[in-house]
Amino acid sequence: MTPPPPGRAALGVLRSPVIRPPAWSGLLLRLLLPLLAAAAAAQGYRRSGPRISFVWEGQDRVDFGQTEPHTVLFHEQDSSSVWVGGRGKVYHFDFPEGKNASMHKVKIPATSSSCKDSQDCENYITLLDRRDDELLICGTNARRPSCWNLVNGTLKPLGEKRGYAPFKPEDNTIVLFDGKEVYSTIQKQESRKNIPRFRRIEGENILYTSDTVMKNPKFIKATIVLQDQSYNDKIYCFFREDNPDKNPEAPLNVSRVAQLCRWDQGGESSMAASKWNTFLKALLVCSDATSTNFNRLQDVFVLPDPKGDWRNSKVFGIFSNSWNYSAICMYSFGDIDKVFRTSSLKGYNKPLPRPRPGQCLPNRGVVPTDTFHVADGHPEVSQRVEPFGPLKTPLFHSKCHYQKLVVHHMSDSIGTNFHVMYLTTDKGTIHKVVHSEDMKYDLVSNIMEIQPFRRPAAIKTITLDTDRRKLYVSSEWEISQVPLDLCEVYSGGCPGCLMAQDPYCGWFQDRCASIYTSRTHIVQPTDPAEPYKDCTNPKPDQAPLQKVSLPRHARYYLSCPMVSRHANYSWRHGKTVVQTCEPSYQSPNCEPSYQGANCILFIENFTPQQQGHYHCEAQEGSYLFEVQHWELLSDDGTTTAKYLMGCAQAPAISFCLGILPMVLLSLLVY
Repeated sequence: MTPPPPGRAALGVLRSPVIRPPAWSGLLLRLLLPLLAAAAAAQGYRRSGPRISFVWEGQDRVDFGQTEPHTVLFHEQDSSSVWVGGRGKVYHFDFPEGKNASMHKVKIPATSSSCKDSQDCENYITLLDRRDDELLICGTNARRPSCWNLVNGTLKPLGEKRGYAPFKPEDNTIVLFDGKEVYSTIQKQESRKNIPRFRRIEGENILYTSDTVMKNPKFIKATIVLQDQSYNDKIYCFFREDNPDKNPEAPLNVSRVAQLCRWDQGGESSMAASKWNTFLKALLVCSDATSTNFNRLQDVFVLPDPKGDWRNSKVFGIFSNSWNYSAICMYSFGDIDKVFRTSSLKGYNKPLPRPRPGQCLPNRGVVPTDTFHVADGHPEVSQRVEPFGPLKTPLFHSKCHYQKLVVHHMSDSIGTNFHVMYLTTDKGTIHKVVHSEDMKYDLVSNIMEIQPFRRPAAIKTITLDTDRRKLYVSSEWEISQVPLDLCEVYSGGCPGCLMAQDPYCGWFQDRCASIYTSRTHIVQPTDPAEPYKDCTNPKPDQAPLQKVSLPRHARYYLSCPMVSRHANYSWRHGKTVVQTCEPSYQSPNCEPSYQGANCILFIENFTPQQQGHYHCEAQEGSYLFEVQHWELLSDDGTTTAKYLMGCAQAPAISFCLGILPMVLLSLLVY
């Protein structure tokens, strides 16, 4: 007799006297298995869950040695160095290619002596940035925000620097550098009554936004966009704020994008002299075809146009709704600019003054008082900013609660352009979602889930190095360097490699390899509908035959691993399909799915009719491949068997009785 494969022996057949389980146990298991299958089929948007999942076990992971509840990460492109700001120290990590990573610490304790409690006495590092040849480090410094320069390993104190660091590490902070100009969202006074503002804290003119133009904003991202004429350069600020619509059915928050002229000089009057005079804001819309609104902006990634055209530069945003489901919407700066240039002002019915509100003036001209008053009293434009593309809908949506994203624009060996999105979940994993720019196919697929850490933990920071093709991800425990081209995880020969539809990977020299290994001789799919057909031999290999002998009336089950969660599975006995399974694309609360899933065929009463060959087949699009092949043989009767199956034994019975109500509840909810 050929034994079951590893991991299944304990649930298969062992030779010893037959022990018959209670008669009702098989009935219970028969009831339970369909319920589990139905629950799995009801979960998640199809293909929005990851196709495969795995734990990254590379050598490029380093432990902090202590917990770091608040961290900030700084990395320069094409560098092996990563700086992480923590509690009272800065960590310097080096990730040399092909070698083990190293860590060095620079201690920066708090210098203030006025402490109210233990938390006040900490110096949480909240800002790391390269200024000239020096590393600028800023932290809370026991509620006395201060900065230091690190030069050749020597720390030089710069003293108190309000606006560069917050008083508390959890405060909402953005600091944006532009030459000698410094912009900040950090309050300069430690008071809950202070209204959050967007400020220019260093430069030609110190400016701040009026207190009335934003309602309790939560700032997400600020960026500078250089336009054709330098006087027209813009600062765009992405944030969410309290919804002015107080209807009980209206969402609590709305998402916004605001524009300010980079060279805004303030206004003519004393009231306008220290305020941004070119501030306007617009509603940032992200809703799907069913009118489901994702109104809570979580994170923003700005992707410059590869050809340098600012109009075609893209903005990717993560949005969530009241159920914490997520959607990814993409916008173009050309569309955003047009909204601010052409739209009327919400609630303003008179002719607009000249120059119109929000217009940048040449020669750094000062905005007239009339224009300022109109913009200050009616800062929102009537027209909404909608997603890029003809459908004006999200690129992708999911039941997962995504929190951060980075996006890589890349081309495969064939020349097809892709946006590869790396989305962090609230469960500490990364989803790799591919979007093809080829409008012929409009491919968007969640191809992989990555667990980047030794111990699962929430992801605090993520950054992308497109030159080295690495992700740098940190939790409160550790930092990890993860390659973008994880091609070795794809099995199934050439068809399996190409079915992954990973633009970094292709078939080369009998293995699934990175396109950066060889861009000229590597095989990649040309048709996303049938990617496997580009293989020299597109027919998948047959699964190896496994045999097992069973006594008459034995209970047994066959388990088939779901190698792709975008496929449907079936067990076939001869020519008859006896069991079908749909994978759980994602669990209701998006729990990591790298533990694995199986399609189970339960045989309650083994008779001569159950003898023969059983094939587990997976159907993914037009691609049909065999995962398992078993032959069940009849025992000659000279030996008997003790078998453990499903819910037959007493401990398992209690487990099944316990899980059944949960399964029924999940079906009612979903």
